[in-house]
Amino acid sequence: MIIDMGNNFSYRNAFKSSFEKQCIQLIVEAYQVVLAEKKYSSDWLENDFTSLLNNAIENSSYRIHNKISNKREKYLFSEVKADHKGFADSEDRIDLVFSTFRANKEYCHFFEAKRLKESDSSLHKRYIATGIDSFLSGKYPKGCMIAYLVEGNVHNAINSGINKMLIKHNREKEILYRVNISIHEYYYESTHLNWGILKHLILDFTI
Repeated sequence: MIIDMGNNFSYRNAFKSSFEKQCIQLIVEAYQVVLAEKKYSSDWLENDFTSLLNNAIENSSYRIHNKISNKREKYLFSEVKADHKGFADSEDRIDLVFSTFRANKEYCHFFEAKRLKESDSSLHKRYIATGIDSFLSGKYPKGCMIAYLVEGNVHNAINSGINKMLIKHNREKEILYRVNISIHEYYYESTHLNWGILKHLILDFTI
């Protein structure tokens, strides 16, 4: 029996891409549920919003129909750190992970979330340093970013905040640019050398 490794690779990539779209769909639908219920406050912490979204995802019929598992705050095992008692307490964590099985193989997709305010430069810096750069450095597995906007305007928070800071540090080729998709108004992408395209979902909680 001859296995076409090229076709197999293409199939896996196509499935990964399709699964990523399903995960984004789950995030957007959960966000819409949370907005409709309005059981949140702009002074909430990052994990508060993530927990609320995760609960809506758990109750999603779309998730169940597509046989997708979800988990909040997944610990990321590191062989480098696993060399002393108590190492597990220092393991990095990522905010959301989705997983599914196909042909006896598990596929996972990850999301890292950050709070965002239009005029808060410390949050802009944190979004880049502990969000974007954590993916680029390999600290986090490949995935997507989520921003919880709790103050101000989305356009200004991105262009006068995050993008302005990237340009200031000579990273103008990595700025976030808006892409039109049918399911969500505030969807952005950024392109990074030797890494690829990072996707950003901006969830506006100032509404």
